[in-house]
Amino acid sequence: MDMHSRKFAIIVIIVLVSILALQVITNNNNPRQLIDSETCELYIMDANINAKKYLNDFDQKCLDFKNLNK
Repeated sequence: MDMHSRKFAIIVIIVLVSILALQVITNNNNPRQLIDSETCELYIMDANINAKKYLNDFDQKCLDFKNLNK
């Protein structure tokens, strides 16, 4: 197969796109922001140690809702 052939270029593109897709799929466990129901503080779950990591930020809607219940 000649490096300058059209077939070789298509195969290389398919392989590179496949590698990119595989990386996106395996890296899909990105942490998403969650809300602590007691304090309304935002946190993410660290998958490596299976623990909460607080972001020192609060959800305003949650705080407003908590203030309505008092």
